[in-house]
Amino acid sequence: YVCTGVRCTWHFGFSCSLIGCDFCGLGMASVLCPTPIFLPGGDCPQTPDVRRIRVREHESISLLKKCKGMEELKQVHGQIVKLGLLSSSFCVTHLVESSALPAWGSMDYASSIFGWVEEPGTLDYNAMIKGYVRDLNFEAALLMFEEMLERGVVPDNLTFPSVLKACAKLSLVEQGRLIHGQLFKLGFQQDVLGQNSLINMYGKCGRISDCCSVFEQMENKNVASWSSLIAAHANLGMWVKCLELFRDMNREGCCKAEDSIMVSVLSASTHLGALDPGKCTHGYLLRNFSAQNVAVETCLIDMYIKCGLIEKGLYLFQRMSRKNQFSYSVMISGLAMYGHADEALRVFSEMQSIGLQPEGVVYVGVLTACKQALLVEEGLRFFDQMRLEHGIQPEVQHYACITGLLGRAGLFDRTFKLIKEMPMEPNEVVWRSLLSASKVHGNLETGEIAARRLMELGLDDSGDYVMLANMYADAQRWGEVSRVRTMMASRGLTQVPGFCLVDVKRKSHRFVSHDRSHPNHGKIYEMIHQMEWQLKFEGYSPDTSVISLRVSESEEERRQRLRHHSQKLALAFALLHSSEGTPIRITRNTRMCRDCHTYTKFISRIYNREIIIRERNQFHHFRDATCSCNDLR
Repeated sequence: YVCTGVRCTWHFGFSCSLIGCDFCGLGMASVLCPTPIFLPGGDCPQTPDVRRIRVREHESISLLKKCKGMEELKQVHGQIVKLGLLSSSFCVTHLVESSALPAWGSMDYASSIFGWVEEPGTLDYNAMIKGYVRDLNFEAALLMFEEMLERGVVPDNLTFPSVLKACAKLSLVEQGRLIHGQLFKLGFQQDVLGQNSLINMYGKCGRISDCCSVFEQMENKNVASWSSLIAAHANLGMWVKCLELFRDMNREGCCKAEDSIMVSVLSASTHLGALDPGKCTHGYLLRNFSAQNVAVETCLIDMYIKCGLIEKGLYLFQRMSRKNQFSYSVMISGLAMYGHADEALRVFSEMQSIGLQPEGVVYVGVLTACKQALLVEEGLRFFDQMRLEHGIQPEVQHYACITGLLGRAGLFDRTFKLIKEMPMEPNEVVWRSLLSASKVHGNLETGEIAARRLMELGLDDSGDYVMLANMYADAQRWGEVSRVRTMMASRGLTQVPGFCLVDVKRKSHRFVSHDRSHPNHGKIYEMIHQMEWQLKFEGYSPDTSVISLRVSESEEERRQRLRHHSQKLALAFALLHSSEGTPIRITRNTRMCRDCHTYTKFISRIYNREIIIRERNQFHHFRDATCSCNDLR
């Protein structure tokens, strides 16, 4: 035995810095006894030797808990073997847990230890099942649970959460139902941990009625119960219900929301474009959270951006004390959606300057910004930088952005060259970008190719057929117009009606073209007449070229079809029922036509209003007869 005064080593190779040594003043020299000692059974009288062995057992377990990696754990394992403590189920259970549960653990190592246990108990199986779930080996976790039942080992309330999580990850709802029955049979029907796991399992498997049934039968709900239920509705896109549940939780006053709930609720407001609930949620955060984590702050920023307040989103982003790749991705993509390409590229440069490596999703935002502003050379440079400097292999989304950029710039030869060089098959986003660009530039030949490719993909999107028919109509090829519309009818496709939603006084109002269903339609149409009168003095002239599907229409008939588009009705209603100077926010389900774009620009100056129009993938911010898209549509 040799002591260096700093690190003691003996011929078995165990380090005193880990195990301890009386000579070094690190304690527990008795643990290093070279003679194997087997722990007596539990019924043995507590003699001094037995008590000494019990002390060694607890000291070994204490060392296991202090391990910070597999090398340290292996050393303690060797010491346990040398001391003969493997006969102690208590000690072996802790050894299995220490191997399986930490983030640095090894399930292979844990499994090898578990295999030597002659009669594993509930705690041993729990550790193995939880370890497999941590290791994302959900099939192995369920097999271990089956083995547990076959050997007659009775699960406890800590067994079921891990098993139900495995079922949720594998979407095995029927097996989850069987486990639900076992949980009930063993008397855990009011165990909060188990019930929360059931809610989560049913929610992840899309069984929302079962999810709600478990929740309603719970006698003692906690914040995790509400969190699981709200998340279950969020996973299914039931955003209105998410907001209702959050309101119900606050009314009951039983618990304070946690971060995961706030993420779900903010996501609900984002998807609905519901600014007022989003603002209320922001107020809740300010009142109840002294500090917010990065995920919640990023969701808050995303909510403001998607609800039409890009300035507010940018303000909150600049105030963040910590930012990650996701924060930058949301901000860059948001600025791109509003056409603020220069600001988006500045934020991207800031991200790189602080040492954060951009990921593929960040480059989607960067390339989208270049596409919206028609920055062709910059877009191609960033595309090369992504591949060559950051080693990110472009995915189909990146190619779709570059295709859209080149197409919108009218560079169709380069677009086709890029599509041919793609390492994967172009998807509908790529071809649809090309079709849209062809419509803008009146390139019928390219539009026909893109439309044919879309039809070959078998997607049967009515919008693709309508765009192609409109291109034929622009070219006065009425026979082709009829052929395309006949194809639509034969495939059971109908044009999706365009509509607009406008929020006025915390209520959303829906309008379609030539809508007379609104209770105030009379005043709305009178307002349209007043707006048109003032538009004449601003030099506005209706762009009837966007109406091109009917052969025998006169110019006046086309003007009549234009004057009552859904966006114009929504604008008239908002001007009638909102305070002077307040912003107007409108959401569309389809892209606005050129005429509505020009019309809205003039209205923003005539009535001195900010008007924010949200399309599917872009925002238009109108102010003083200008639009954030710089008319690059």
